[in-house]
Amino acid sequence: MIRLRHPRSPVHLLRQVAAASLAGLALVLALRPAPSPPAGPVTVPVVVAAVDLPAGAVLTDGELAVARLPETAAPAGATAEPDELTGQVLASPVRAGEPVTDVRLIGPGLWSATPDGQVAAPVRLADLAVATLLRPGDRVDVLSAAADDGAEPSVEVVAADALVLTTPPPARDGPLTSDAGLLVLAVDPDTAAGLAAAAATGTLTVTLGRP
Repeated sequence: MIRLRHPRSPVHLLRQVAAASLAGLALVLALRPAPSPPAGPVTVPVVVAAVDLPAGAVLTDGELAVARLPETAAPAGATAEPDELTGQVLASPVRAGEPVTDVRLIGPGLWSATPDGQVAAPVRLADLAVATLLRPGDRVDVLSAAADDGAEPSVEVVAADALVLTTPPPARDGPLTSDAGLLVLAVDPDTAAGLAAAAATGTLTVTLGRP
C-alpha cells in the first residue's frame, strides 16, 4: 500500500531554518578567537631607592634600583639611569621603593624647590647637635644672641618660619665637626642679609615651628 507524503507545514519549516541558523551561529562563535585582554597602563622605567636611605647619604649602585611605574605616576625630575645619581648626596631621607628625584638631591634641583622670591641662605648654628634634630621641609625661627662687653646677651629673631632646604649629613663615628651645624634655609633676600650680619656679630640657633 502506497503511503502519501503530506506537505510540511510552514511552522515545521521555520523550526528547521531556526535550528540551522543557531547551529551556524554556534559554529562561528566556537571558531572565533578569544578577545585579547585589555591593555595595561603604559609604564616607564624610574630609578628608586633599593633600601631606606638617610639624609646626607652618598648614593651607590647597590642602593638604587629601576622600577616600572605607570607613565602618569612617574614624578617630574625622575631618571631612568642609575648612573646619573651615583655619587650624589641626598638632601632628605628616602624610603625604599620611593623615586629619587632631583629635588631630593643637594644641587641645582634642590634650589629649584626654593619658593618664588626667596633665596637659599646657609646658616651655621652654634650648637651643632641642634642641627641633627632638623629635617628638610621643617620650619624654623632663627635667633641671634649677641653680648656687649659686660652686658646680658640680647636675643633677636632674625628669620621667622624659614623653610629648611638641607640639613647636615648624619654623624659618623667620632665627634661632631663644624659642618654638622650647617643648614641651608629658604628666606627672602632681606632676611638672608640679616642672617649674614647676625652670624658675623653673634651666634645663631633655631626654634622649631610647624612643618
